[in-house]
Amino acid sequence: MPDVKPPLNPVRYQPLSPEHFTAVIALGNQVHGDGYLSDELIRVYYQQGQKAGHNAGVVALDNQGLAGFRLAFAPGQWQPDQWCSPELWRVPSAQVGYFKCNTVRPDLQGCGIGGALLKLSMQAFVAQGAVAGVAHLWVQSPGNAAVRYFSKHGGELVKIHPDKWRQDSLNGYECVRCGFDCHCDAAEMILRLAHTTAG
Repeated sequence: MPDVKPPLNPVRYQPLSPEHFTAVIALGNQVHGDGYLSDELIRVYYQQGQKAGHNAGVVALDNQGLAGFRLAFAPGQWQPDQWCSPELWRVPSAQVGYFKCNTVRPDLQGCGIGGALLKLSMQAFVAQGAVAGVAHLWVQSPGNAAVRYFSKHGGELVKIHPDKWRQDSLNGYECVRCGFDCHCDAAEMILRLAHTTAG
């Protein structure tokens, strides 16, 4: 049985733009939990994705509307925080982009859209001068699918961070697993951009 099922409708990809914000917020909160995205956050994230005339944020569209999206921050447009381990990355942090989130409409999960979105953000990172991208993957995702997906595309585990999203949940983010007291772990992973053609 193949790992990827073809989507029923044609999917097209384009850079994230303000016209997509409302749909991106709705889908992000549906999949990741209420409070995950807001109008204020999406505007900040959109700006963080821009550098050198390239946009690291990408959307997937089909005849029903938004099929998925990838939010990503260009190298130099974000700052590593206490959940990052740049001393373990083995590349200059100024040349590392950040994969904020990858989100696919539930009826289209498993169709290869997430991988296509990831590859497009990786291509944008290269054009923006990045040599790698870092992400925090949800360890408690069903079947550990998030970590497995990122690993399939070349991601390497850097470190596990317990309670990564707990403060967010105490501030109003409702984790789909834990509610307003999130104790999920994050797998900090790095994807070196030599893997841009990984299947």
